[in-house]
Parts: sequence; structure tokens; C-alpha cells
Amino acid sequence: MSSLDTLADRLGRRLARLPFRRKLNALIVIPLVVVALLVAVAMNGQVNQAESAAAEAELLGNSATVARLVDDIQQEQAQAILYYESYWNTPVGSKRNLADRTPYLTAQHATDLQLSAVRRVFGGAMPPELDTALQKLDPDGLGLAREAIATGLLPAENIDAAYGDVSEGLIDGLGLTAQQRNQTTARLADQLDVLLRADSSHAQFETSVVSALTRDSDATVQFGVAESSYQLYRAQETRFAVIAPLERSSALYQLDFGPDETQLEATLGDLAQKISAVADPTSADLAAGSRAAQALEPTVVRESQRRATVIDQLIPQLATEAQQDSTRAWWRASILLALAVVLLLGWVLLLTLIRRSILGPLQRVTDAARRVSELSAQELARVADEDTPAADGLPQLEDLPITAADEIGELARAFNQVQATAGGLLERQAQSRRNTAEMFGNIGRRVANLTGRQLALIDAVERDETDPALLDRLYRIDHIAVRLQRNADSLMLLAGLSDTELDGRPAELSHVVRAALGQIEGFERVRLIAEADATVTPDLVNDLVLVLAELLENAVTFSPAHTEVAVTLRERAGQAVLEIVDHGLGMSAERLAEENGRLVRRARLDLAPTQVLGLFVVGVLARRWDLQVVLSRTPGGGLTCDLTLPTDLVTPGAPRAGRTWSPTATPERSAAAPLPAAAPERSTVGSALGGEARPAPQTNLAHVVLPPPSLPRDRPDGPPGGGLKRRVRGATLREGRRPAEPFAARPADPDEVRSSLEEFEAAVSRAERDSTINTPERTEGVGQ
Repeated sequence: MSSLDTLADRLGRRLARLPFRRKLNALIVIPLVVVALLVAVAMNGQVNQAESAAAEAELLGNSATVARLVDDIQQEQAQAILYYESYWNTPVGSKRNLADRTPYLTAQHATDLQLSAVRRVFGGAMPPELDTALQKLDPDGLGLAREAIATGLLPAENIDAAYGDVSEGLIDGLGLTAQQRNQTTARLADQLDVLLRADSSHAQFETSVVSALTRDSDATVQFGVAESSYQLYRAQETRFAVIAPLERSSALYQLDFGPDETQLEATLGDLAQKISAVADPTSADLAAGSRAAQALEPTVVRESQRRATVIDQLIPQLATEAQQDSTRAWWRASILLALAVVLLLGWVLLLTLIRRSILGPLQRVTDAARRVSELSAQELARVADEDTPAADGLPQLEDLPITAADEIGELARAFNQVQATAGGLLERQAQSRRNTAEMFGNIGRRVANLTGRQLALIDAVERDETDPALLDRLYRIDHIAVRLQRNADSLMLLAGLSDTELDGRPAELSHVVRAALGQIEGFERVRLIAEADATVTPDLVNDLVLVLAELLENAVTFSPAHTEVAVTLRERAGQAVLEIVDHGLGMSAERLAEENGRLVRRARLDLAPTQVLGLFVVGVLARRWDLQVVLSRTPGGGLTCDLTLPTDLVTPGAPRAGRTWSPTATPERSAAAPLPAAAPERSTVGSALGGEARPAPQTNLAHVVLPPPSLPRDRPDGPPGGGLKRRVRGATLREGRRPAEPFAARPADPDEVRSSLEEFEAAVSRAERDSTINTPERTEGVGQ
């Protein structure tokens, strides 16, 4: 493979990595930039031509002042020669009178005025060559010659040398023969150059004729200059007739038919005969020549004025035509610029439409793909499952419009199929999740119904039973059934089923705590301290019992058996607060933050399972009733849970030990007053495990928590069986005891210890299942 192929492959791979939008932008921008540059170059040329035409038009208009300056210089030269001849023809002696030099000074002053006019007209736009030529007329240039002429000490040949090349320098300084950008302007500049040189040649011819008439030592040279100037004038006149329009050339030809022009031509003919006939003129010849020159001066002045009039007519015509050409050039440049801008904008619009027609469908496909991807990603990665109504369903994905039967249309058609398939999969998954939740809800409802019937049967058996040992076993079965009913309630809650108590009655917060203790294992380790109390609204009672049961179950389960769990009812900032403190395993900081977050936002158990299912149930109910549940570490080890009830769900309770709870005031803390135990409904029997009576769970919470605390049940007719003591839930709660000494837990990983305990309980459960069914004594609640 050649190096060229390798370079092409590398370039191709690099281009292949570019995004499609950049490739399309490159296809549009690169030609657009090239065309814009070409248009800019063309428009720059047009603008330059227009500016050049405007500058040339201004130069042609200002050149009239240069033509007048050339005439004034020729007049000054003629007056200088005449003054010199008059000065030397004046008699020598004491009675000698100086010649009149007023005409010379007048001509000199006219030249100076015209010089100032030229500089004023051109200003900063004066060509450098013209400025150099004008410097010869300054005091440092022609000024020395003028002083010598005024004293009569400068001979005629030196006068001709001083003024000879000034006129040509002024015409050359205009730069009319330079290459012009505009053809029309170049043609007009050529006409003006020929016209000015014809004018200068004729002026030189007039001055040379006057100088030759003096018959001085320079007369022969001036005669030759007169002849060459006349011939040059004729040549420039002929050339002007070729390049200029007829009316302009005719105006210049009028100079040839005047009487003054005829006299000058006749004088030139006479000079040719005199100069050739007499080689050395005498003093009489010199005197006669001086008089002839003085006599010819008026003719020269009239011819000069006539010539200046013609030049003043032709130069404005040339300047006007140049100005018109400049205006046309500007209009042409403006029109071309407008057309170029319109075409460029049209092309940009066309390219934009083409780009949009390509990127629009692709962008719609991309957006649709992103929506499907986001929905799928949310479904796959969503751990938080907010409480959105099931009726809302999945978002409807719109089909992409197929605008054309091309590759993009095929892509849109294929993506519509993919989108429909993805939507169907998401809908099936959501339906599956709803069906699963409904299934678990039905299971929970069935279990709740069965446990309710079981509790009713157990209650009936307890009433007729007189054997203390068997009655104690019935108490334990009753308690396990109550816990099973609580688990069924939790299962229905997780399934999304809500069963609000509509016909219940308010209950005191302390009675709600007792009812919750009747649904947990190890309730005898719980110590209740009531600093304040409140009455809970009926619709919150059942859910609050479930919340407290889950929290107390966790506190008792994950704390050592020799420690106590303190439940304190108090008022904080006008709100009822329950504080549950245990000295158990606790949680790591990361796990604690995770569980606190789970209490605030709803999580999906199928995607984010938890080892503490009770906290999940607590979080659901806390969000339902706007309860504030915060977990924190207990000093010395363990967890502290603060449960704050909203003020709209509780009402002030009866005074307790001289203290009344108020939802709007924050009374001073007083010593904890122990709550009165519920009146026993039945007689109690000694517990086989610890000599204490155990509370028997009930199926209806209102029968337990509503005042009066002791509510009679329906009893069978006849005398009570054996006169045995009957159990009352919450009757054995220890209230107002001194707090237990803090348990200093050994430093250990809470998650690791919790996992070890769960494994131990699982092993115990397996051992119990494998043991003999008729074992007389089984530990209560093990494996549940």
C-alpha cells in the first residue's frame, strides 16, 4: 500500500469520526465561504473602480486651476522679457529713468494668487508630483530669478531658462498619463492631458514669438522654440480631434481662425526671414525689435485670454462627464452589491432549508430515541417510585412523521416499529408490577381475614379454658396471631392498598403506644414515659399503631435483651413528639443516611430491597400522613427515632400531673408522670417465663385504645371459667421508671452483627422445624 493510500485511509477514518452535523455544516459552510470570498473580491473591485472614478473626476475638475496657472506663468515670462528689454533700452546717465515694471509685478502677483488657489483646491488630495512642481514657484525656487529680473540684471536667455520647464512640470504633475482603472476615466484623462499640453504649447509659442522679436542674443533660440511649440500645438490639436468628440475638437479649432492667431503666425513668418537674413543685429535692429515686441504684447494678451476661455469651457465638460461616470460606477457597484447580497442570502436560505430538511427528521428520530432511552433508563434505574396515580399510565410516544420515501423515511418507519415495541414492553412491565402488587395485596387481605378469624376462635377458647398452662399457650398463640395480622397489614400497605378507619373514635397517644406494644415481641422491655399526651384523630389511629409497632419491633429486636427501650411522649415546639431510644446495634453513617432518605422518598422494593422492611412501611405511612420520622445515633450505641405528629392530626389531651399539652404553646418540661394502666378486662395469670402477665392481642384496635381503657367483650353465658385472671393488653407496661444505665456496646459493624443475628434466627427456625412437634415448651416468637 502506498503512502498516499495510507494518508487517504487515515483522513477517511478521521472524517468518519466527525459528527454528522459537522459534516453537513462543512458541506454547506465551505462552498458558502468560497462564494462569499469571490463576491467580496468582485465587490471590492467594483468599489475600487467607483472610488477611482470619483478621484479622477475630482482631479479633472481641479485641473482647470492648473491650466490657469500655466497661462499665468507664460504671461509672467512674457512680461519679464519685455521688462528686461525696456530696462536696457532706457538711456544711460544721470537723467536715465527706470522702465516701468508694474505689468511684470502684476503678472507675478496673479501667478502667486493662482498658485494659492491650486493648493487650496487640491488640498490633501494633491498628487506628490504636482506638489514637487509647485515647489519650484516658491521663494526658494523662482523667487531668486524674480528678484534678478526686477533689478534688470537677468538676461533674456536666463529668463527663458528659469520659466522654461515649469509649465511642463505642472502638467506632468497631474499624472493624467498614468494607467487608469476605469476606461471611461482614462479616456477623459487622456483628452485633458492633450488639451493642457496644447494650451501650454500655444502659450509657449506666444511667449517665444515675443522673445524672438527683441532680436537679442537669445532671439534665434527663442525663434526655434516658437516654431517647435507651434508644431507641437498643431500635433496636440490633431490628436485631440481624434480622441475627443466633435463638439470639443471644434471648440479648440476656433483658436486657429482668430485675427490675433493670424497675426502671431504672420509674425513668426517675418521672424524667419529676418533672422536668416541678418546674422548680427545692430543697435537699431535691437531698438526696432523691442518696439515690435512691445506692440505685439496686446495681441498676445488677447489671444491668451481667448485661449483661456476655450480651455475653461472644455475642462468643466470633461470634469462633468467624469463625475457622471463616477456616479454610474457607484450605482453599478451598489446594484451589483445588492444583487450579490440577495443571491448570497437566497443561497444561504436554500442551504438552510436543505440542512433543516435533513437534520429535522434526524433530530426527531434522535429525540424520539432519547425519549425511549430515557423511559427505559428510568424504568431500569428508578429506585424511587413516587406516588403517581395508576390511571395516568405510561407516557404516549408519538410516531415520527414520514415526510418522504427516502433513507430518512425508512429510518423513521423502522424507528416507529422499535418505539412501538419498546412502549409495549414498558406497558407490559408496568402491568406486571401492578398485577404483582395486586396479588400481594390479595394475599395480605386473605391473611388478615384468616388471622381475624383465628383471633376470634382463640378468644372464644380462652374464655372457656381453666388450665393455667394451656391458657398461657393460648396467650402466646394469640400474640403470634396479632403479629401475623400486623405483617398482613404491612403487606397490604406495600401493595398500595389503603383502608382508612371511617367509623373509629379518637384515642390518646399513650393508648396508641400500648396498642402498638401489644403487637410486638419483647414488649416487657419497653418503658413508657409520658411528659405530655394528646388525642389522635380517628383516621390516623390504625396507621399510627402500625408505625409505632414497626419502630418498636426494630428497637426491641436489634438491642440486647438486658437493655430497655425508652418511649417518651413530649411536646416540642408546639407539636407532639414520640422519642424511641434503644441501646442496640445501631447503623453505620452510610446506612443511617440511606434509611433516613428512604423515610422521605418512596422506594421500590423490587429494585432496592432493604434488610429493615419495617422502616419501609414506616416511610410509606409517614409520607401518607406527613409524619416526620428522623433516625439518629444514640450516645453509647443504638438508635434514636423521633416521630413528630402534625398539629392538624392531634388535639389537646386531658391534664396529666398538672400539665396540659397544647399544639400552639411550648410549656415548660416537668417530671414525667406515669400513665395509669388500663383497667384489667380479665384476671391475669402468672407467666411461665418470668412470672409477669403477657398482654393478649386483639383484632379491633378501637377495643384497645379508645377510652375507657377497659372495654367489655361479649362473653358466653354462665360463670367465668375457674375464676382465672384474664390478660389485658398494655396492663403490664412499666411507666415512669428510671432510665436504664446506658449499655456500652462493643465496637462492631452493625450490618455484620445484624446479619449474624438473622443467620442465627434462621438456624433456630430450621432446628425447631426439625424437632419433635410435641415438645412441651417452645420459645415464643422464635423464627417468626
